[in-house]
Amino acid sequence: MSIILIGATSFVIALSGALVPGPLFTITVSESVKRGFIAGPLIILGHGILEFIIILLLIFGITPFLAKDTTRFVVSILGGVILIIMGVMLVRDARTVKLNMLVAEKKKTVFGPIISGVIGSISNPYWTIWWVTIGLGYLVSSLQFGIIGVAVFFFGHISADLVWYSIISYAVSKGRTVIGERGYRYMLYTCGGFLVVFGAWFIKGIP
Repeated sequence: MSIILIGATSFVIALSGALVPGPLFTITVSESVKRGFIAGPLIILGHGILEFIIILLLIFGITPFLAKDTTRFVVSILGGVILIIMGVMLVRDARTVKLNMLVAEKKKTVFGPIISGVIGSISNPYWTIWWVTIGLGYLVSSLQFGIIGVAVFFFGHISADLVWYSIISYAVSKGRTVIGERGYRYMLYTCGGFLVVFGAWFIKGIP
């Protein structure tokens, strides 16, 4: 996997996850009603800080483990299977999922947006599963290019979250729709298909 491919695919895969409404989506809508556009970037700042810490812990805690061929094989299989499952579920649910940006207007968050971004990430079981499978696989690949590879992976990953949730917070603060239900579903179909294809390739083994 080239360093450019790492950055590009990490962006698309992260975007695929961000598109599905979850805890961060609900928090972003709620905070955007109260704080305006800045809520989205601040929430992703908290989300990004947590993920940066996770990456550091993984790199400095289990680097020898990541270098083993057995680890690379197992991680590639698990990561690929999870990606395919995510892709199939994304395509399956695309027909019925709705981008309802009014769902959290009346809900209040106890903490500020940055801390809420951390809590919203931890409270999502999908987030943990992602990092012990797909995220770990990406670290194995990116470490081939040293710290630059890891930086490219992280930048591509967090950029997807920042772009999507900034759009959401802007739309909520202005009282506008984002892309419409049809456009949203087409995005889900596209990302779901990408995940299935990339998951199959991932299973072949991390280069």
